[in-house]
Amino acid sequence: MFIYVNGDIIHREEARISPYDHGYLYGLGLFETFAVVDGHPFLLDDHFQRLQRGLAVLDIQWTYSREAVLTILQSLLKKNGLTNAYVRWNISAGIEDIGLYTGKYSQPSVIVFVKPLPNRPLEKKAEFLQLRRNTPEGSERLKSHHYLNNLLAKRELGPNRDKEGIFLTQEGFVAEGIVSNVFWVRDRIVYTPDLATGILSGITRQFVLKQLNHWGVRYEEGFFLPSDVKDADEVFMTNSIQEIVPLYFDGQRKGDRFITTQLQGSFEKNRRRLWSSDELK
Repeated sequence: MFIYVNGDIIHREEARISPYDHGYLYGLGLFETFAVVDGHPFLLDDHFQRLQRGLAVLDIQWTYSREAVLTILQSLLKKNGLTNAYVRWNISAGIEDIGLYTGKYSQPSVIVFVKPLPNRPLEKKAEFLQLRRNTPEGSERLKSHHYLNNLLAKRELGPNRDKEGIFLTQEGFVAEGIVSNVFWVRDRIVYTPDLATGILSGITRQFVLKQLNHWGVRYEEGFFLPSDVKDADEVFMTNSIQEIVPLYFDGQRKGDRFITTQLQGSFEKNRRRLWSSDELK
């Protein structure tokens, strides 16, 4: 595969970064993962606006335009012979001396990875993890390079791709999946953990809430217990690559997936055309 590194498209074997890059030394960097479907980067504006806000928190100076991003994506997809792709757009702080730096990072490293878009799973088994969700490093959770909590959780869950682990907070409230946000439905009301639990404000999560609001479907964000999820009529996870995936516990598949199916239909309708969930009609 070919990747983009600081202005050049090169073979992955040729990629190099400095050992002084603070993304490597201190995990100081952010990334966005999104899908390209039939050449269209779904919700690209939402992803890059979140990225820009997070970089401002970290004092990493980087700006973008949709046109510049598309130029890079189109060149990279063409080089790899892809029209459907999993994309990871990675910004790390860049080079500084060893030591905790308090100034602005003005020359970040930009690396863009692509690979074929995987098939979306039909469903996954959900398990509550023993490992608790760590709290955000700052005032909110950023989509950052700090992934040790997720990695240890994945090791607890095991390599099975048909399973998703669900974190609880230290207080025992439902938080989020290892690589997903979590929703459930009871009596046609949709529930999801509040951002105040310390979860990531996922782009797909935001899309789902805006779609529900547009449909006039009631939803509640709050602090919930595992029993609330297990007793639900429907449970599903969301992320930007797998979109909407039904979940089940202990072999007990839910018979009614009305809201889940409706949302899957929304993604099928919109994934080839929307730049932002603000465009929902």
